[in-house]
Amino acid sequence: MTGGHESEPYVGLRSYTSEDHERFFGRDQTAYAISVLWQSHRLTMLHGPSGVGKTSVLEAGVLHELTAQRVDVLPIGRLSHGSAFPMAALSERNPFTVALLSSWSPGESLTRLSGLTVRQFLRRRGPRTDKYGDPVPILAAIDQAEELFFDFPHRQAFRDPFIAQLADALDDNQDLRLLLSIKEDYLARLMAHRERLSGGGNAAEFALAPLTEEEALVAVRRPLVGTGRSYAPRAAEVLVRELRTVRLQGVNGPTSYEVDTVEPVTLQIVCSSLWRSCPEDLRVITPEYVERHADVDRSLGDFLDRALAETAHDHDISVDELTTWLRETFITELGTRGTAYEGETQTAGMPNTVVKALVDRHVLRVEVRSGSRWCELQHDGLVQPVQRARGGSTAGPGEGQAAVSAAEYLRVAEQVLADGDLTLAETHATKAKATCGQDEPRTRAEIESFLGNLAYERGDWAAAESCYKQAGQVYERLGDTAAVGRLLAAAGRVILYQGRAYEAVDELQSAVGRVPNDLTVRVELAMTVWHAGDPRAALPILHGVLAADGDTPVALQARGEILADLGRPVQALRDLDRVRQPEEPATIAARALALAELDRVEEAAAELEVALVAGRDQGLVAYLCARALRRMGDGERAARVARDAGRPPLTAYQRQVLADLW
Repeated sequence: MTGGHESEPYVGLRSYTSEDHERFFGRDQTAYAISVLWQSHRLTMLHGPSGVGKTSVLEAGVLHELTAQRVDVLPIGRLSHGSAFPMAALSERNPFTVALLSSWSPGESLTRLSGLTVRQFLRRRGPRTDKYGDPVPILAAIDQAEELFFDFPHRQAFRDPFIAQLADALDDNQDLRLLLSIKEDYLARLMAHRERLSGGGNAAEFALAPLTEEEALVAVRRPLVGTGRSYAPRAAEVLVRELRTVRLQGVNGPTSYEVDTVEPVTLQIVCSSLWRSCPEDLRVITPEYVERHADVDRSLGDFLDRALAETAHDHDISVDELTTWLRETFITELGTRGTAYEGETQTAGMPNTVVKALVDRHVLRVEVRSGSRWCELQHDGLVQPVQRARGGSTAGPGEGQAAVSAAEYLRVAEQVLADGDLTLAETHATKAKATCGQDEPRTRAEIESFLGNLAYERGDWAAAESCYKQAGQVYERLGDTAAVGRLLAAAGRVILYQGRAYEAVDELQSAVGRVPNDLTVRVELAMTVWHAGDPRAALPILHGVLAADGDTPVALQARGEILADLGRPVQALRDLDRVRQPEEPATIAARALALAELDRVEEAAAELEVALVAGRDQGLVAYLCARALRRMGDGERAARVARDAGRPPLTAYQRQVLADLW
């Protein structure tokens, strides 16, 4: 569903990238308006329904618009890693922060990025000035910011601390401008944080709308420049008029009417289909050719058939069931669009994971009205294709279709995992593993790592260990030492959670032997040695890391945490103060313990409350906070905090230390 070959002038259903700006047309004024808002406001919220072109206008329009401006533009940021990244390797670090900084600085190692806050990262870049020495705006954007609000188990505790980091960075640098691109139906959740992020009101909103008639004409005509083909006079107008015409089949017979705008998705679908229909020797596309071959209903029907077949296959339901549900739920007796309330887990009897898949495929859209979420067809033009969609098929998912590759199964697993459906994600990942051939080693490694992440989410440490190790073995055969190091670190961490502390240390020592220059693995070794019960032996490892790179935040955090645990509060605060405000919950908890040891009770209490709000259920946070509370004389609350530790759990060493305090 990518819309054809890269040589085609229209990109189809994929988003435009920054490399596509020379064939991105129709949004010039929109891109200019967004760039002006972005430069002049501390916070800009770009929002619109799925498929309206937010990513495209940002990548191919706004960024190109800014190239001639006196600004410093960071790469477009994202909030998630790929599926192959072993999440257990970052079990105590904010995944939103690490993913964002990795997208802003893709060539930099995780060792240098892990442990940095957004403010620290930007400070480290230093001030940006023009050729006259005057400061210039720093423009930072996060695309698909709705990922921040997915109800994903291991990420929920990190959401508010991450938003606090963004606000802290904006408070710290008056030249920083933040743009968040988000789906319309998640805007309300973002608005709850608007005041904090905008600094009290310096914010702007831009609602991205479908293309106007004039914009659509430009988007139809201009991509053909340089292709050897062109539209004859009135041909593009005929096509756009067809794109604006909605045909309905109601109880009183067929009707049609024209709308004022054109959906970008529809334009790409129809124009791509028209382009592929042209004979090689055709040089001028006439109005007559458009009338014969630019069949909007047929193109949308083909698009809908593919979307329904893929969704039905991905979610193990029949196409007939899905088609019938669409017709009965979203089309009224009059042949117009209907709406359905989105419940907690289902919409009109259909699981919400299926609904989201249809939203992602531009079949459905979600609107928030008075705090409730309502679903409807993406636009009126889909009514007739839904009415005509093939139904009555009793074939099961996948029957009569081309064989699905392992990579495609893995892609589907990633999509449903983003919806929080661990069970269905595992079903598709297992299919991916069964389908993967011996000649696809990298795909097999990615599948194993993904399965390890699923097991980690469930708290099945043994299964996670097995998957991470198998993935590491494949990557080792491929010579990808960086991936091997990350997976061995992840395996060591889940081995530790199973109570096999010394085996975990052996695993990490092996990892260090294979990737001796990977400081991330060496820091993980130190943490594992500490959690295994030998904090003094962990310190020399961290001294070595900091001797190699004295500004490694994650190493400073780890050393400060261990020094606090060892009852050396002055030294602990010396390290912890170098990575200050705001940090990971464990680092805040370590500062609380160090301050409590120095009898700075009020300061300790304030830090402790912050740590417990941000990471109460994390084993290390609970351990350090329980020790601080015990030192402050509140043994009852200390015991309660220790009991609440969940993911990751308290280690045997931590449980023994706490037991000795009572």
